[in-house]
Amino acid sequence: MTLNIGLFLFAATTFAQNKADLKSLLNKNSEFVFPQTVDKIAATLNVKTEFYEDANEEKYAKWITKSGLELYSNYGADKSVNELFFDIPEDKFLIVEGLPFDLAINKTTVKEALSKFSQHHVKKQKLDAGSSFPGGTRLTMKTGTHFTTLLFDSKNLLKFIGLTTSLIDPAAN
Repeated sequence: MTLNIGLFLFAATTFAQNKADLKSLLNKNSEFVFPQTVDKIAATLNVKTEFYEDANEEKYAKWITKSGLELYSNYGADKSVNELFFDIPEDKFLIVEGLPFDLAINKTTVKEALSKFSQHHVKKQKLDAGSSFPGGTRLTMKTGTHFTTLLFDSKNLLKFIGLTTSLIDPAAN
């Protein structure tokens, strides 16, 4: 009996399902609306912005939502945001729904994404051993004014979403 309760609690916390709650940051087609500002993203998510610089001294903002989802982006002098990345820390297995294009991290599969974006000339690549998700898949496509990059692990589950103004070199992943 104790073992069953322990397993239930483990399963309930390990596979927690959450909603991203992006609200007004998405349009009626569930696409992220650009440009945004650092302050508007923080206010919509109801979280504090963490500011940092990368190794090249480029300025970034990061938001960690109550659902466990991490959003981050570089920003301009006026704190404008024109690109955005969605990620979940490696040490957490959370299913987060309500993301752009109605995607769900740790739930959407490669097959589902290929079907969803079939009108967008999707480029599919296998991720090599040196990537963040060895044996996984990378899908890239042009969606409106931005490029969308989706990274999947070797189990074909979505792990990362990138919305960028230009394609990122695969070596950067």
